[in-house]
Amino acid sequence: MDFLRFLEEIRNPVATSIFKMFTLLAEEAVIIGVICLLYWCVNKALAYKTCFAYFISGLVVQALKITFRVPRPWVKDPSFHPVGDAIETATGYSFPSGHTQSATALYGTLGTQTKRKAWRIFWFVSIAGVAFSRMYLGVHTPQDVLVSFTVSTLLIWGMNVVMRKTGENLNKEVVALLMIGASIAVIAYSVILLKNGTIELKYASDCCKAGGAGVGFAIGWYIERKYINFKERACSNGMQVIKYVIGIGIALGLKAGLKVILGSTIPMDIIRYMIVVLWITAIYPVFIKKFFTKEA
Repeated sequence: MDFLRFLEEIRNPVATSIFKMFTLLAEEAVIIGVICLLYWCVNKALAYKTCFAYFISGLVVQALKITFRVPRPWVKDPSFHPVGDAIETATGYSFPSGHTQSATALYGTLGTQTKRKAWRIFWFVSIAGVAFSRMYLGVHTPQDVLVSFTVSTLLIWGMNVVMRKTGENLNKEVVALLMIGASIAVIAYSVILLKNGTIELKYASDCCKAGGAGVGFAIGWYIERKYINFKERACSNGMQVIKYVIGIGIALGLKAGLKVILGSTIPMDIIRYMIVVLWITAIYPVFIKKFFTKEA
């Protein structure tokens, strides 16, 4: 808390604005936008690596959150004051940091896969900026950030090792089933803790959303690799823009619209996130293959 108090004392409007922008890089809508751009329009193979890192690390971090149940800094010490509007996106328990996990998984994977030094620096500065912003804004401690960064980095490293060794020999069925199993396990774990009164509904909900997204990704990844195999660059630049705008518009529309239609219960949250990720990974690629190829 001493470090957070030091940052609180030196806060100023300019720095606060800068670090609010950094923290936006790890917000859900931005992450979805970057992944969709990469997957639909730029490099599908790299997008898959990014998604595995993002969804697996997300499941691990959410499980750690409800296991250790560390309160946020301002709950732990009511005399401490975070930046007011940063609290809105600081959902769940404090340890480990979800924003740091998201940034490390996404931008860390991109950084390790690029050969251009300038881009590598850019991605790693983005991670550092997001991580520091969470402490500057007063919503996470250094421990929250460092553990999240370490967990996500180790998972990226492990994923790269496995993919290098297996390559195209990767058993799609086994991988999909393992991913689904891990996602369901996190959902079940959170529901058990909710039912016995260990955690509140809002904390279980975050875990179940991650689990639903994980199931959606596993199914979508398997279907696309096995049956669809769309080409991400099979149309003109102008059509690429149209393709992306339509796809991301529907994805974000589904995310918001299904919440209104289905409500915010745990089963509906699981279904909603699963549908959104399925749209991104498998359903929209069918339309891409049919309508956004030079041969079409």
